[in-house]
Amino acid sequence: MLISEGQMSDYTGAASMLDALPPAKQLLGDKGYDADWFRQALAVRGITACIPSRSNRAKPIEHDRVLYRQRHKIENMFGRIKDWRRIHTRYDRCAHTFMSAICIAAAVIFWL
Repeated sequence: MLISEGQMSDYTGAASMLDALPPAKQLLGDKGYDADWFRQALAVRGITACIPSRSNRAKPIEHDRVLYRQRHKIENMFGRIKDWRRIHTRYDRCAHTFMSAICIAAAVIFWL
């Protein structure tokens, strides 16, 4: 798991997590991950990118729209975790303390 700064761009985060990706068939991502180098790196690993093209791309790249609609489940999970004020505002300075708060929130949400 990678916890990055809030100001880090999606490109920088994608580059730092690329080596740690687990084996997968497909990767869902939003428009922030639409980069040719990222798509090529995924293709080398045998992962199909399900990332919509940015609006300023000269030639849009097709993606699986049915699969991309499932991404809302991930967004809903992040929304529920961010209902916890401590996580939403990131009071914790240390990454391990912040990760502990996320784990506690996830356990309580799962339990309820």
